[in-house]
Amino acid sequence: MAGSVGVYISVPFCKAKCTFCNFASGVFGPERMQQYVDRLCGEIRGAHAAAEKISASLPRVVDTIYFGGGTPSLLSGEQFAEIFRSLRGEFGLESGAEITLECAPGQLAEETLEELLRQGMNRISFGVQSFVDRESAAVGRLHTREQCEAEISRVRRAGVGEINLDLIAGLPHQTAQSWRYSVEQAIASGVPHVSVYLLEVDDESRLGREMLKQGSRYGAGDVASEDEASEWYQRACELLGEAGIEQYEISNFAREGHASRHNLKYWRRHSYIGFGLDAHSMLPAGEDAVRFANTSDLDRYLLQGTVSSSFPLLPMERGGDDEEVDRVGRSDAFEESLFLGLRLNEGIDLGVLRREFGERLLLEAMPALNEVRDAGLLEVESDRIRLTAQGRVVSNEVFSRLLIPAAA
Repeated sequence: MAGSVGVYISVPFCKAKCTFCNFASGVFGPERMQQYVDRLCGEIRGAHAAAEKISASLPRVVDTIYFGGGTPSLLSGEQFAEIFRSLRGEFGLESGAEITLECAPGQLAEETLEELLRQGMNRISFGVQSFVDRESAAVGRLHTREQCEAEISRVRRAGVGEINLDLIAGLPHQTAQSWRYSVEQAIASGVPHVSVYLLEVDDESRLGREMLKQGSRYGAGDVASEDEASEWYQRACELLGEAGIEQYEISNFAREGHASRHNLKYWRRHSYIGFGLDAHSMLPAGEDAVRFANTSDLDRYLLQGTVSSSFPLLPMERGGDDEEVDRVGRSDAFEESLFLGLRLNEGIDLGVLRREFGERLLLEAMPALNEVRDAGLLEVESDRIRLTAQGRVVSNEVFSRLLIPAAA
């Protein structure tokens, strides 16, 4: 939406760390969490001053807010109230703004839920991963199927109708039958949105290290093959589609009118700003755009709050390559439009690309696009291109092929 921005807020705290995860998150005590909230609020309050220093345009109106993590629901109601006071002091919240909370089943206190509802939270994303207790426990999840179902019912009774369930294909001990069971349970729950991911195991995670040494801890010997997980993903696409939960992005499925407005900003290259640990942003800057990210080191992030009340820090104040402000020029923006737009099932209107970027860049990309089309991974309909079902399964391969001309 013109003149508005999406806000992502990173809350990097967990009750327990998943065995496959090596994200910038961890288990910390209440004092550390409050210190983080204080730093986060200071960053939010300095947002426009920081954007001005890097010549970026930061809209004053917010139309989506997404609390991700970690497990944001571990914060108290008062801590969320502090965050919203800072947000409302720096931005205007659009009436009907989409406000999403990521949550682990069983880890949302009643007083926290009540405060979030007072603040306008209207969407919850539950990290279910599996409705089979053995599979959830194998990767360090603390909930059971019964808890998942109870939580869905609880937030519905509280008035939250926009509910997403995350599922992961390829977990330890998972089989084709147990995967189908999880997908069918998600459908039976009646939620309007489901996200389906293929298991990605970080080499530095507990499960990753165990798999590399071919051990058996954490179910490392019972992780599905990539081919099996891909088959299960495709079966989920079929089952969800048959149930009216249509795929609209590689990993996301929704009933009509229930797609995630915040996540669509990423794929359509709309403005968003991230606050907190390892949070990423993209804002317009004149004819171009800028991308920047906060540090993924918690101690460093907290220490920076004692030096500057605004973020991002200017390049000369930064000390790591992960924190540089990158200007996205015309060719980079074209490239991003290709691989982000192709994540969406609607694909890309080539006429729009021509009008925005001109004919030359599109002509340069055509040999790679034709190669992907000839491999059966891309389809062309009139002036619109989109990935095929198989193309979505191997999307990373498709995108790497499309990046070759720009790299050369």
